[in-house]
Amino acid sequence: MSRSIFGTFDGTPVLETRITDGTLRASVIDYGAVLRDLELRMPDGRWQRLTLGFDRLEDYHQHSPHAGAIAGRVANRIANGRFTLDGEEYQLPLNLGGLHSIHGGGAGFGKRPWTTLAADADSVTLGIVSPDGEAGYPGAVIATCRYRLEGGTLRIELTATTDKATVINLTNHAYFNLDGSPDILDHTLSIRANVRTPTDANGIPDGSLAPVSGTPYDFRVPRTVRELTAAGTHFGYDSNYVLRRDRREADRSGLELALAATLSSARSGVAMETWTTEPCVQFYDAHKLNIPVPGIGGATYGPCAGLCLETQHAPDSPNLPHLPSTVLRPGAVYRHITEYRFSAAG
Repeated sequence: MSRSIFGTFDGTPVLETRITDGTLRASVIDYGAVLRDLELRMPDGRWQRLTLGFDRLEDYHQHSPHAGAIAGRVANRIANGRFTLDGEEYQLPLNLGGLHSIHGGGAGFGKRPWTTLAADADSVTLGIVSPDGEAGYPGAVIATCRYRLEGGTLRIELTATTDKATVINLTNHAYFNLDGSPDILDHTLSIRANVRTPTDANGIPDGSLAPVSGTPYDFRVPRTVRELTAAGTHFGYDSNYVLRRDRREADRSGLELALAATLSSARSGVAMETWTTEPCVQFYDAHKLNIPVPGIGGATYGPCAGLCLETQHAPDSPNLPHLPSTVLRPGAVYRHITEYRFSAAG
């Protein structure tokens, strides 16, 4: 483990912590609890980069689309920036086209400094305090994020407590690219879901559940991300899937992990399994990506340069009572565990 100053934000130093288990190595900064870099040791000894990131702190708060950050208090969208809890209505910032709220309202957990609480050779734990009323949300919330590398697995453990009833839905927003190609369209993906939550053009669910069978959203059988519309253009993905959770295993935390998705690259031989406690996964192929500054090592991040598999509750869950609840009450602990398990063909 090593630590250094990555930059400054509002005059405060932002620290970078580097950890490794010998198979994976990662860099984490305490701005946004961002997973800045993740690499896998290949059978020939070289290191393969697995995620998108930036070399300058200013690019994270000026240009980053939440790359590697912890999104919250509520990840994804809340329709009209409003929800009602225990009979009281709350209004959030409208940072999605002036119409809706997304990822905590523009100055959420992914756009704020965290504090590094502990670090050792293969793990780092960060924390953040969000006061009652921040961004319109009720309750003073204390949240933690622990990244741990173990045997080729990146384990992300998220917790939160509150002193007043509130809503919580955290996720890590890493963009994965398993081979360093300009895009991930030839990556092979499977998602263990039979249904998804249809949305309008702004990504707001209509409340229904739609079967994926017979549609471009069907990834039940592994296939490449590349999909063409009738006009011959790429079919862009930004959709929430409700997981079957039919392949499960007990976790040492006492919770249960289920296989959500698999991703692989024939070019690099790298494969990744996503296991989670969460009921849903948002698949975003980054078809809208067009970053005007260089990424790590001068990389260019254009459309589909990476893809996200954001384990979470469904978008707009506070307004959809028929879906799993995001309500957190005093005395309870929000716990979310996701593991990204990597392997490499020899």
